[in-house]
Amino acid sequence: MGTHTPGRRGLGSRRLGAAQIVFFVVAAAGPLYAIAGGVSATYAVTGSIGVPLSFVLLAPVLALFAVGYAAMSRHVTNAGAFYPYVAHGIGRSAGAGVAYVTVLAYSSIQVGVYGLFGLSLSTWLDAVFGLSVPWWLAALLMVLVVGAGGVLRIDLNAKVLGVALGLEVAVLVVVDVAMFSHPDGGSVSLVPLSPSSLFTAGVGAVFAFSIAVFTGFEGAATYGEECRDPRRTVGRATYIAIGLTAVLYIASSLGMAVATGPDHVVERAAAEGPGLLFGLGGQYVGTAFADTAYVLFLTSQCAALLSFHNAVARYFFALGREGLLPEGFSRTSKRTGAPIGGSLVQTTIAFVVVAVFALVGRDPFTDLFTWTGVTASTGVTIIMVAVSLSVLGFFARRPGRETWWRRRGAPALAAVTLTAVLVLIIVNFDVLLGPAGAIPALRWGLPGLLLLAGLVGFFRGEALRTRQPDVYAGIGGPLREDDEPVLDPR
Repeated sequence: MGTHTPGRRGLGSRRLGAAQIVFFVVAAAGPLYAIAGGVSATYAVTGSIGVPLSFVLLAPVLALFAVGYAAMSRHVTNAGAFYPYVAHGIGRSAGAGVAYVTVLAYSSIQVGVYGLFGLSLSTWLDAVFGLSVPWWLAALLMVLVVGAGGVLRIDLNAKVLGVALGLEVAVLVVVDVAMFSHPDGGSVSLVPLSPSSLFTAGVGAVFAFSIAVFTGFEGAATYGEECRDPRRTVGRATYIAIGLTAVLYIASSLGMAVATGPDHVVERAAAEGPGLLFGLGGQYVGTAFADTAYVLFLTSQCAALLSFHNAVARYFFALGREGLLPEGFSRTSKRTGAPIGGSLVQTTIAFVVVAVFALVGRDPFTDLFTWTGVTASTGVTIIMVAVSLSVLGFFARRPGRETWWRRRGAPALAAVTLTAVLVLIIVNFDVLLGPAGAIPALRWGLPGLLLLAGLVGFFRGEALRTRQPDVYAGIGGPLREDDEPVLDPR
């Protein structure tokens, strides 16, 4: 049952509204670094000019997911977000499995961004000041800075992210207007939006990269325990995040193709990488603007790091509180209410992984960032499929709680379409890894880690069910009192 445990530890007071949560989840998606890095990489690696259309098609799929996700948020409020939904919709052991997959996926993407940040900052310091700073030193220092920020009051973090996000959006709007105002050949081409441009042999890889770029929008429920009105705020913030990022991704990816010419965007993206966006900005707006935009490219990564760190820390907190991880993980700060235990754990993991990649001489972008990024996007897709199925299970025992569309129609469509995307990701996983895709240990080992995490979590739940039934009964946390199911999920 969805029992409430007396003395159950919570996070800080309810300080957040929809706007602040939007700052966290959109900052995690990192629109500036996602477009400069992720969209350029999608063009370059897949060779497809239909990237803008992939965002047009994915946005409604994610909106379908958000319908059931928002409905669940009105009945389940937990810092663990996804796994409590699965625990109450499918079963507690399944919820434990999803919990472990979630921790691995979100920890992976945050660690990967440290690699990108270290490389970006090192490049900038060398170009502007002539300073030769190793990427790993810049990354490790940033690990410590973000770790310190992770134990501050959550609303203070939201203010920092809000400023950073506003500047990012402003830069993208200016660059997008400039790119559409200077189309290659003198006229705006909409060829990248035609189905024939997307549905070619590389369509699976395009969708896989594109959903990776969206990663972060789905984290709103993580802050449910700190919302002023979680029943309304989580859903509202999720819809806003999907809409905002979709508009930015569609406009910017199309703008890049328009400005360079659809026949040349792949070639230029492969040659210039993240520099393509800033090069176009410098060409049409001015070098001073391009230099400023690159600085904001750095701060965009900082914002994403802080946002992902806060999310992962809260997962660790929730798992420690409910016995799925050691109790120390659930320690909170008496002064700020922040999940200090989870924050310290994630800081330690990031520091160790970055250090290991540095010691063995791996590349921070093609290895650290890419490997962890594709692992994370695969994990997030698995989670979204599981949550969509959980919505169906949860409301099957509560048929009068939501409309048919919210409890059945949208979640079923989301489960089907997201499963198709997941299949495309797995089939094209070698393409996503680039040259490393030819290495079987990576091609199958990285998605295998997600499977292993899920199995470990599932069997951890089953062990608790047998040995500590009281702890097992608390997995997923309490429901609202009027949401008790007709039959308890097993």
